[in-house]
Amino acid sequence: MAEEQPRKLLHNELPDEHSDPLIQALHRIIRVAVRVLAVLMVFVIIWGIGDVLYVLYQRLIAPPFLLLDINDIFQTFGAFMAVLIAIEIFINIRLYLGTNIIPIQLVVATALMAIARKVIVLDMDKVTAMEILGIAAVVIALGITHWLVSLHR
Repeated sequence: MAEEQPRKLLHNELPDEHSDPLIQALHRIIRVAVRVLAVLMVFVIIWGIGDVLYVLYQRLIAPPFLLLDINDIFQTFGAFMAVLIAIEIFINIRLYLGTNIIPIQLVVATALMAIARKVIVLDMDKVTAMEILGIAAVVIALGITHWLVSLHR
């Protein structure tokens, strides 16, 4: 029987009811703004898919015809990852709209995906050792954060 009950919300950042009418009105405005962001993110995703198709088309028609070199493949991976990150951000927005709770684990996973994209498209000839160490520190910090947050669930 307990499984059928809805999951209790840990907190509610933008409650529908608030003792102060001004705060209540501001919460409504922010919820509308988040909905607008969701619509805009869908346009960004569609635009990103178009960009992936265009980049692939441009790379495939350039000599040598229908062949991609390793740089083309990494740039294509980067474009794909950018679209996937946009989709993850949309999912974050959708979850926030549905629960008024910021989905921390998903936000951290999205950040991990973004840093993975950075690693994939990294030009090793143009990056310093300190930048690589910085990226490594971010990856480790996000990985540990994701692990710790997943333990809490």
